[in-house]
Amino acid sequence: MTQTPIPPASSDDARYSLDLAFVRAQFPAFAEKSLQGQAFFENAGGSYTAAPVLDRLERFYRANKVQPYAPYPASQTAGDMMDEARQRLAQVMGVDTDEVSFGPSTTQNTYVLAQAFRQWMQPGDAIVVTNQDHEANTGPWRRLADTGIEVREWRVDPATGHLDLNDLTKLLDDRVRLVCFPHCSNVVAEVNPVADIAAMAHAAGAFVCVDGVSYAPHGIPNVDALGADIYLFSAYKTYGPHQGIMVIRRPLGETLPNQGHEFNGDVLYKRFTPAGPDHAQVAACAGMVDYIEAVADHHGMVGSLTERAGAVHDLMRAHEVQLLQPLLEYLGNRNDLRLLGPKTAVDRAPTLALDLGRAAHPVAAQLSEHGIMAGGGSFYAGRALSGMGVNADQGVLRLSFVHYTSPEEVSQLIRALDQVL
Repeated sequence: MTQTPIPPASSDDARYSLDLAFVRAQFPAFAEKSLQGQAFFENAGGSYTAAPVLDRLERFYRANKVQPYAPYPASQTAGDMMDEARQRLAQVMGVDTDEVSFGPSTTQNTYVLAQAFRQWMQPGDAIVVTNQDHEANTGPWRRLADTGIEVREWRVDPATGHLDLNDLTKLLDDRVRLVCFPHCSNVVAEVNPVADIAAMAHAAGAFVCVDGVSYAPHGIPNVDALGADIYLFSAYKTYGPHQGIMVIRRPLGETLPNQGHEFNGDVLYKRFTPAGPDHAQVAACAGMVDYIEAVADHHGMVGSLTERAGAVHDLMRAHEVQLLQPLLEYLGNRNDLRLLGPKTAVDRAPTLALDLGRAAHPVAAQLSEHGIMAGGGSFYAGRALSGMGVNADQGVLRLSFVHYTSPEEVSQLIRALDQVL
């Protein structure tokens, strides 16, 4: 695709337009022979991996697969590579380096956090969860009810899947210690106003835990600007390896009891990692930042890494919105399905859950015959589907893309939907 050259400009310049050819060249999957002719629309389950991530992973296993932080060169380099990932991801998110932790998955990270809150909270204290969430950010918190903690549910509008801030107001009082909610749901996909929700919770004396798994692939956010006390997302859905990335801001991280080894209790980024991390995958996460910087450099973006990452975030979202709106209009003209969540592209992530009134998995299988990679099921979001009157056993057809998706692939999807539906 031919793009208009972009002159160097400030990070908020509206003239930026994504060079899709450059972007796709950074992902080896697009050159993979076995994937030719297929359009990937299951990115919400895991994205393609950026070349710098693969390069760093291979380099670590080849030259530095030793215990890190020992006094010999290979070990020192291994530790430096791991530290670099934490340092640069922290800059992207606008937080301190030691406020970033790694774990085997977001589900595991959330479970560990829930155990820390279980020890810290008292019977009669309360938490707020939503039924818009993926099970990973609601199941562990709901289990706290077994220890006498009150669990209050912030429920979606059954018709739209929307979380109304007025409903949250009714749930907040001086007993609430934590509010858990998604940046966007993996089936509703509405982008929730994180900063507004965080301000409301903080005013009531509560912390906030934000599940960013379904949002971060569309641009890793500035966590400091959002005001989240905890922000969680999955590297493997954000062009990286299979790691969970967890931001815990210092005031909360130093308040909760240590969940790591006793000798790591004074190190913030180790306090919520009970086992040793996957060294190679942690080091490879620096490749996620390599990719962000490559996009920023190619488009002439200037400023600090935090500022340039913010500009890349906006660039990704603008491209996604441009591709998403025609697809939303196509789906809106059909009377044989129900699209969950907002009907306008600017209000949602490009993750589309379609209630077909029948089992969705066989439809996804039919789409694969037309070169469309998609999925059907409940996607660990059974509570959200049930809350909107969807038969969770039948599930939904989920079509999800990110900024490396092309207009031609969206057209291919629409043609396939015409054939299958």
